[in-house]
Amino acid sequence: MPRLGCVLAAMLLVAVHTHAAETVVLFDGKTFAGWNGDTEHTWRIERGTIVAGSPETPAPRNEFLATDVEYDNFVLRLEYGIDCVKSCNAGIQFRSQRVPNHHEMIGYQADIAPGITGAIYDESRRNKLLVVPPKDTQQQALALAKNGWNEYVIRCEGPRIRLAINGVEMADYTEPDQTIPQRGRVGLQIHGGFIGQIRYRDIQIEPLCDPR
Repeated sequence: MPRLGCVLAAMLLVAVHTHAAETVVLFDGKTFAGWNGDTEHTWRIERGTIVAGSPETPAPRNEFLATDVEYDNFVLRLEYGIDCVKSCNAGIQFRSQRVPNHHEMIGYQADIAPGITGAIYDESRRNKLLVVPPKDTQQQALALAKNGWNEYVIRCEGPRIRLAINGVEMADYTEPDQTIPQRGRVGLQIHGGFIGQIRYRDIQIEPLCDPR
């Protein structure tokens, strides 16, 4: 019955042309409403963007700004800009959770780092890259940046995860381990040691029905 309900809901959305109304804006451009993290020392808002980092001082450790709400099947869209001096590494957590009494998050990460941009990393769990796009694909995608901004799209449907940057497909991964949770929070990361600034903006999520 839940699957039939999804089908009927989708048919209704198409019929009345309100599909776009399902998109949820996660960042209002002004406040951290709906998010949790170190907003006193790590995360700040500048000109409608979420910013972390300094061009003079390395980030002391991994830090994450996470959504209060959990999501399972969705299309997440956002833009990121990176100005890096050294140790360029950041990412976007999804289907993730905070590690209790710790600054880390556990779950999937859409990577932002030289050589692995567009890769899927399993943060604080299996601690390994699950799929890495070819370097020429990374270069092709990043060459399409607009005024220093890159559009990241993360699509999760059941065990299948797809990443795209600037319209270029970066990763298509199907999780073989049925014990891995398919629900969790979205998180923005600055990696420990990062010298520079990472910026995120226009963060929106479109919930989807389970495809199965």
